[in-house]
Amino acid sequence: MERVILHSDLNNFYASVECLYHPSLARKPVAVAGDPEARHGIVLAKNYAARACGVATGDPLWMARQKCPDILFVPPHYELYMKYSQIAREIYSEYTDQAEPYGLDECWLDVTGSTHLFGDGKTIADKLRKRIKAELGVTVSVGVSYNKIFAKLGSDMKKPDATTVITKEDFREIVWPLPVGDLLFAGPATEKKLQKYDIRTIGDLARADRDFLHSILGQNGVMLWISANGLDTSPVSDIAAKPLIKSIGNSTTAPRDLITDEDIRITFMVLCESVSARMREHDFVCSTVQIGVRDNELCSYERQGRLAFPNRTAKSLFQKSFELYKHSHISGKPVRSLSVRACNLSRKENEQLSLLPEPAAIQKQETLEHTIDAIRNRFGYFSVQKGLLLSDRQLSSLNPKEDHIIHPGSFCRN
Repeated sequence: MERVILHSDLNNFYASVECLYHPSLARKPVAVAGDPEARHGIVLAKNYAARACGVATGDPLWMARQKCPDILFVPPHYELYMKYSQIAREIYSEYTDQAEPYGLDECWLDVTGSTHLFGDGKTIADKLRKRIKAELGVTVSVGVSYNKIFAKLGSDMKKPDATTVITKEDFREIVWPLPVGDLLFAGPATEKKLQKYDIRTIGDLARADRDFLHSILGQNGVMLWISANGLDTSPVSDIAAKPLIKSIGNSTTAPRDLITDEDIRITFMVLCESVSARMREHDFVCSTVQIGVRDNELCSYERQGRLAFPNRTAKSLFQKSFELYKHSHISGKPVRSLSVRACNLSRKENEQLSLLPEPAAIQKQETLEHTIDAIRNRFGYFSVQKGLLLSDRQLSSLNPKEDHIIHPGSFCRN
């Protein structure tokens, strides 16, 4: 039996929710944006009025203002977005127990086993659109196909409030003329590389030699070829499945450029303490630390290195992070933002005790930091701080972005 896969995409989700709570904004160009005073001043989401002026997600606020002088910026309210996302998922659960979220505003649904109850894929998609609009007050676009890749393509093709069906019989006519960058997993870097070989559309990619794609893109090239040819068979996760955590990280944009090593050390310490505490919360240790650095000219890079022994202490994360930074930041340019990520996770419960000097020291540090966690949970984060953080109150009071927890099934664009 051929699968019936839906991809539901809540249209301009953040901006749509904001306009619900502020009806006076509904017909005006609106963008949900970060705090310009804290230098998080980029567009996070925009409505169609702003989009019509050329405003794009990720634009700095000054650029958005240039494109659309009348644009109105509103701060994000993530608790509202999570509430509406949860309501949408409850609606999805009435049609299938195979629903796989992709961020707050997108979700795949496998309704293969539900068609005898609710009708074919298009019928179910239209019912979802009608219910989301009536019960949430926002619109949704739904793609219907026989695999996840084409279902997502379909939801992107017509917006807002539309259903697009892509079948095995017509996908070549619908999908192949599209730019290769429209395909999931084909990010800007991959698209640019493919263009060097005159591979510009999804059809060009599908007709390319599979071994050649492997030679220039590795396994990702093979995966893209499979997707372009409609051969994706990846399953939709069960709605009750709890995905395994692949990595835990945190990032921040500093309120001022980080110029000295002391600035970098303070910021890394704040981030590492946050990541370390979250690892203890989930009972993980890590073997690899990854840092991300963006300078004041918005050039960025990532570096990673292995720890001598798997652990989760802020001290070890900090030492490796700063070491990677010193080895890699040869340009000397002031730094705008930093990130720290703990990778190659394993369960703490599987770790064996050791009497060797270094593991024993790590275990002692772990006990100390666990005690600090308990004090902070009771009396607040600033009740206990390292002396390093007292040298610059502005940087030590940074509010890192919400912890990023990445799962093996999560999709990342290159």
